[in-house]
Amino acid sequence: MQPLNGIFVLDFSTLLPGPLATLMLAEAGAEVLKIERPGQGDEMRSYAPRVGPDSINFQLLNRRKQSLEIDLKDPGAVARLTPLIEKADVLVEQFRPQVMQRLGLGYEAVRTINPRLIYCSITGWGQSGPKSAAAGHDLNYLAETGVLALSAGPDGIPSLPPVLAADIAGGSYPAVINILLALRERELTGQGTHLDVAMSDGVFTFAYWALGNAVAANAWPRSGQELLTGGSPRYQVYRTADHRHVAAAPLEEKFWSNFCRVINLPEALRSPQAPAAAVIAQVAAIIASKTADEWRRAFAGQDVCCSIVLDFEEAVGDAHTVARRVFEQQLQAEGQLLPALPVPISPQFRSQELCAKAPRLGEHDDDLGITRESAP
Repeated sequence: MQPLNGIFVLDFSTLLPGPLATLMLAEAGAEVLKIERPGQGDEMRSYAPRVGPDSINFQLLNRRKQSLEIDLKDPGAVARLTPLIEKADVLVEQFRPQVMQRLGLGYEAVRTINPRLIYCSITGWGQSGPKSAAAGHDLNYLAETGVLALSAGPDGIPSLPPVLAADIAGGSYPAVINILLALRERELTGQGTHLDVAMSDGVFTFAYWALGNAVAANAWPRSGQELLTGGSPRYQVYRTADHRHVAAAPLEEKFWSNFCRVINLPEALRSPQAPAAAVIAQVAAIIASKTADEWRRAFAGQDVCCSIVLDFEEAVGDAHTVARRVFEQQLQAEGQLLPALPVPISPQFRSQELCAKAPRLGEHDDDLGITRESAP
């Protein structure tokens, strides 16, 4: 038995935050039904690259789910969805505030149908506040929470993040956490609830140290000048002789001492009182004198908290990744077996069936006996 066996989830979300949240629920045993618009379905289906008719991105995010194709704007849509709402445990939606209300599927409306329903709304800015109706994507949420500004390099231009931190860590993960908390609360009270998950709210958690600087020392953080933004030699990326890079993070004194010994940094520059810019310049010169492989061998077993920066292909094939069986689960797509998307669900909670697929658009319409549109 998986922890979420018997939990039925209606997923009205698209693209990334909601679908990743419901993927995690599905991997823990929940039955997830995607509600998709006729013809196109989830917009992620149309992205590239594709494996068969749908994008690989869609298939990675929607493994183990079912699909129902229905026009939510049709006058009879709510009536046809009512039997599903009555038996659902969780509903996840990702529209801007008020959209579900206009469709007749807002929280108050569905609560009258099923008072035990846990209704999770994932938005960029939340259900209230001056920005609540504004459009946005991951980059916007990082920009307007001050996090993006902290990534600026020497030229003052913020670096474009290569990961969708706001969508996933500010949206998907808090959604799952709060859905699980709400399920536990329902066990105690018998009542459902409405969860307001704002991706922008969740981003602030990652800047805990910046908030600490501000409130304790009245020092608002600056890009390129703080411990974690490039102001310290103990948290830097240094170029090697063969134009690769060393990610050096010997923050604590014991690691810094080991690091200084291994690279043979002059004693005068090892002290915390040494000018940071001078230390960074000297360490950079030393690291630039050897290749990445030479530094890999030098750092091995030395407790220095240093890594050679791997490209994504190297990281996926890394011996540790393989030993941890990170990509053990498989995605069945058009006759191929591909690595499934790793999700932070412990192996003991996941299905023993390692291979699963994503649904075709409307694949389960007939099974559910629900038509797409009202009869003429």
